Amino acid sequence: MGIKALGYVVIATAKPAEWDHFLTRVVGVMRADDAPDGAALYRIDDRPFRFRIEAGKSERLVAAAYEVGDAHELAALGAKIAAAGRPVLAGSDADAAARGVAAFFCTSDPAGNGLEFFCGDTRDDVAFVSPVGVSGFVTGAMGMGHAVFAAPNFAQTHDFYKAIGFGDTDLPRFRFSPDPDDPGMGFAFMHADNGRHHSVAFGEMPVPPSGCIHLMLEMASQSDVGKCYDRMRINQVPVSATIGRHVNDQTFGFYMQTPSGFDLEIGADPLVIDPATWVATAHLQPSEWGHVWAWQTAMENQTAAGEAA
Repeated sequence: MGIKALGYVVIATAKPAEWDHFLTRVVGVMRADDAPDGAALYRIDDRPFRFRIEAGKSERLVAAAYEVGDAHELAALGAKIAAAGRPVLAGSDADAAARGVAAFFCTSDPAGNGLEFFCGDTRDDVAFVSPVGVSGFVTGAMGMGHAVFAAPNFAQTHDFYKAIGFGDTDLPRFRFSPDPDDPGMGFAFMHADNGRHHSVAFGEMPVPPSGCIHLMLEMASQSDVGKCYDRMRINQVPVSATIGRHVNDQTFGFYMQTPSGFDLEIGADPLVIDPATWVATAHLQPSEWGHVWAWQTAMENQTAAGEAA
């Protein structure tokens, strides 16, 4: 039993208009027909939706939803998660139909990050057409992309994901200061049963109110990524990290802030792994080049202002 891929995400927001503009005019995804319950749906491929945006009073990622093979695997996974002490809430038939799946359940990891698991996914013959000309998003067997969470109880959370079927891809400990006594911050990048370097990841840090560090979408080309970077600037979306390339998954891309406060990574040309033979690595730094983070720019500006004074 394994996890196939990230299928879709559910986001609650009090800013539906901002999310609509962000997704369609900045990211370049396609608005789909609303769900019967009024949720706004957005697609990037032949799945009826990948983003489900629900009305809410707060800004948060409700769940990252992962696919398993069939109803038997879904039931076995639910039993395993319940035995691990996590809640398992079966979705209704109506909610399953609204998600385009045969069955699903809601749960959370030991850090409280929201998850859904489902079987019986849906595809259709509606052509994806980006409203801003994105040539395409890379999905297929590798799924929607990835989700990154926070986990202050890092070891317990890592054990949970290993137990339910994810595999280790990269287990680094990043240090963000020159202090030799800096203990660093543990990260776990974990793959599903497909070639994407990681379908879930988490860092050893407090869980933010949004319940998410970032989501990632893969575009078909570096040109698509660059054009999206320009749309971010033109639409005055806060940049979280400039364009760069990661060491571990080799993705060329950048990060920007979503209307709900967590980040969206836009990337292209990542490393594709063989999950059956991959041996976990432990890289020492997150980026090969680029990826200047907003907090780094703020610190540099503060230092420069102090020196000028």
